[in-house]
Amino acid sequence: QVQLVESGGGLVQAGGSLRLSCTASGLTISTYPMGWFRQAPGKEREFVAAISWSGGATHYADSVKGRLTISRDNAKNTVYLQMNSLKPDDTALYYCAAETSSYYISTRSSEYDYWGQGTQVTVSS
Repeated sequence: QVQLVESGGGLVQAGGSLRLSCTASGLTISTYPMGWFRQAPGKEREFVAAISWSGGATHYADSVKGRLTISRDNAKNTVYLQMNSLKPDDTALYYCAAETSSYYISTRSSEYDYWGQGTQVTVSS
């Protein structure tokens, strides 16, 4: 059974930092692109960042460029999202996802096959 488990969310003041982790079990993620998405209350799920299987390529939503950094440690079967200079607009439930049907990173949630349960990030002003 494939499981993706996110951790590291919490409450932080604007300008602060958090580091999210996503660890997979039942799936070796080293050959798959991985992504982070988020969903704020009353809004649709949106793309945040994605990383290629090797970590050599990344892609970010314009709203997070320069503040959030995606990385991965395939030996630990884990993907990370370093979040700096957080803003209240970053408040959302953050999900990691695995894209097992393609070698190419995607910004579309429909391309991802496995999802975690999410970790809440709340940024106060």
